[in-house]
Amino acid sequence: MVYRIINKTKDSVLASQAKIADNFFKRFLGLMFRKSLSKEEALIFFRAPSIHTFFMRFALDILFLDKEGKVLRIARKIKPWRMVFCRNSSVTVEFSSENNNLAKTSPGDFIIIENVVK
Repeated sequence: MVYRIINKTKDSVLASQAKIADNFFKRFLGLMFRKSLSKEEALIFFRAPSIHTFFMRFALDILFLDKEGKVLRIARKIKPWRMVFCRNSSVTVEFSSENNNLAKTSPGDFIIIENVVK
């Protein structure tokens, strides 16, 4: 399934082709070994208050959300071989830093993740 990530506060689409890491293998692999991530792509993790960038080939921008979709923290330009966490985070979303998807997003904004029907 494909999802759209929308910043409801700023009325902007952050990603239109996001996917959910919804099983052990997808959660384990994440974005490791990928060469890049397009501007439209993102990866969503539920119940993952921490992430790592081991074996990554590019830097990430990371959104940490609470269960209502409120942005708790934005970690920007996280280079490979780093770890990042956010206490009380229920949802974590990874974007490529190169694409600048989160330029207008701020802590306190509300994010919606909606299914894209094809």
